[in-house]
Amino acid sequence: MKLSIVILTFNSQKYLSKVLNSCTFADEVVVVDSGSTDNTLEIANTFKNTKILHQKWLGFGKQKQYGVEACQNNWVFVLDSDEIITDKLKDEILTLDFTCKAYFVPRLNYFFGKPIKYCGLYPDATLRLFDKNYAKFSENKVHEKVITNEKTAILKNHMLHFAYENIEEFITKQNRYSSLNKKDKVLKALFSPYWTFLKIYFLRLGFLEGWRGFVIAKLYAQYTFWKYIK
Repeated sequence: MKLSIVILTFNSQKYLSKVLNSCTFADEVVVVDSGSTDNTLEIANTFKNTKILHQKWLGFGKQKQYGVEACQNNWVFVLDSDEIITDKLKDEILTLDFTCKAYFVPRLNYFFGKPIKYCGLYPDATLRLFDKNYAKFSENKVHEKVITNEKTAILKNHMLHFAYENIEEFITKQNRYSSLNKKDKVLKALFSPYWTFLKIYFLRLGFLEGWRGFVIAKLYAQYTFWKYIK
């Protein structure tokens, strides 16, 4: 089965070489760039079977769907520019029988230089591999998802996600996401952050991650407050 991989980029030079190296098994890689000013495009141009498209930012859902529709092949894997397909995941995809039309893929998230297994952040499976004739992205500006009415399954092996290298990066991105996903519900802004912290730190065993678990719980609680108060 021929496979296309879609990657959105915007000033994504930090991990892009590693990301694209992990995609070399695919028949086609479609990079959708929304105006990078760093070395993103130069890096992408060094890889074979990579097609670069220039598209003004439409929001995550529409931007990803734009890339999906530009693919030559029906089967598509949508990858973020800070995610890497491991060798085990690659081998699983290459030997997949494709009995379903869409597959969830687990993620191992790295926060502040360490893989996180607790806090509710693993296996963190998201629907990423699908036949584009039977699935499509929602139009959400943030927290988009793949919509399908077909039978799905989950792959056994995970990809790597280098989510946040430091606390400043975490705060900046969550502040941006909360602006895109604002709810304007004052009561929830007052109470939901406490529940978010308790859920992540205690119920989902975030305390087992040491100081990282506390920071993750605290910052996600802060994100919840921003989302509802903006």
